[in-house]
Amino acid sequence: MTRVMDQLSALKHFATFAGGTQSQRHIKPLHEYVATRLVLEGGLHPDEITPHPPLRAEMAGGAPQVVYDRSVATAAEATLIGGLKTKDVDIVVTKQGIGPVLAVSCKGMTGAVRNLTNRLEETIGECTNIHIRYPALVFGYLFLMRANRAETAPRPTDVAVDADGAPLEGVVRFGYALGAMTGRLGIRDDVSRYEAVALALVDMRVGSIGAVVPDFPPADSPINLQHFFATLYRRYDERYVVSAPQLASRTRRLEWSADSPAWSEAMASDYVLRNVA
Repeated sequence: MTRVMDQLSALKHFATFAGGTQSQRHIKPLHEYVATRLVLEGGLHPDEITPHPPLRAEMAGGAPQVVYDRSVATAAEATLIGGLKTKDVDIVVTKQGIGPVLAVSCKGMTGAVRNLTNRLEETIGECTNIHIRYPALVFGYLFLMRANRAETAPRPTDVAVDADGAPLEGVVRFGYALGAMTGRLGIRDDVSRYEAVALALVDMRVGSIGAVVPDFPPADSPINLQHFFATLYRRYDERYVVSAPQLASRTRRLEWSADSPAWSEAMASDYVLRNVA
């Protein structure tokens, strides 16, 4: 990889990876994409993110700039002490003296659509475990699913969409269930709800591999991927900047210099640099 990881590259890897899923190699590029986006778009410092994205922050001309540097990237997950047990979480932002402030759990299903119910049980348990210990933590859940049609599915049980690309009934029900698990606004709200949830069906057709299927979830759905990151940033600002002005100098999200070297590497259209106005 010689440039910043973009969404299409991460999702194409997920769609085409042929090995086992236990190692998480099918979804590791997504971890890097999320961590990178939290820096470039979210204005969070790369040194506070685990795994460390391939980015460095430095001062230039009185303004912070972000530099692409593959040598600083790591793949390690952060281990959090939950309310019930320790848990490895895919992407975690930690502020010194405050603790974990934002986290994203990434999951991907390459087949076996019949196991979606089990996934819901795992999802609720993970969220509850982390929020019991860190009620102020902004927690996001990002779920990818291969949009297998009958002609692309290795097995009949792996089919997720019909011949027209519409999700099967089980996938629709799964989406409804995820929608009921998002929208946590305050630290006194239900600990089993995430602050943000996104479901993305990844196209498997030749010529479109890695693209997000556009019609499900609908554009106005709270679990549509287009809303995911903006919701995370909004909840973070509410809890750690607006509600705690005495800490704002430490928690306020950075605005990068528009001349940042990393910006020339971020060629994907899905990035919008959080830059100095």
